[in-house]
Amino acid sequence: QVQLIESGGGLVQAGGSLRLSCAASGRTFSRYDMGWFRQAPGKEREFVAAISWSGGSTYYLDSVKGRFTISRDNAKNTVYLQMNSLKPEDTAVYYCAAGPDTIRFGTQFRSRYAYDYWGQGTQVTVSS
Repeated sequence: QVQLIESGGGLVQAGGSLRLSCAASGRTFSRYDMGWFRQAPGKEREFVAAISWSGGSTYYLDSVKGRFTISRDNAKNTVYLQMNSLKPEDTAVYYCAAGPDTIRFGTQFRSRYAYDYWGQGTQVTVSS
């Protein structure tokens, strides 16, 4: 029911930056906890970052902490992932996800099972 559309992916050199956007449908966006995941070929989908519905709490994969920043603009129904100092190992398809149950999110935010809705993904390729 909830529609999520990612954008902003592309090809960038190592050390460069990209900003991913995820636009959500509906007027209840502010009630959803949001996450970003990524999946490289042949690997499991991996948690990258998450943000609570209020924006007051953020969480990051250790390998991206200090380089990536998740944020949201509820007035625009959009969540962002600012990615700086990109590395080749960041290459993957990036997905945004929405979690309608904030209690479930609070304990399972690193798992895909905390989220009920997913975008189609956007490709990020980092060259060396």
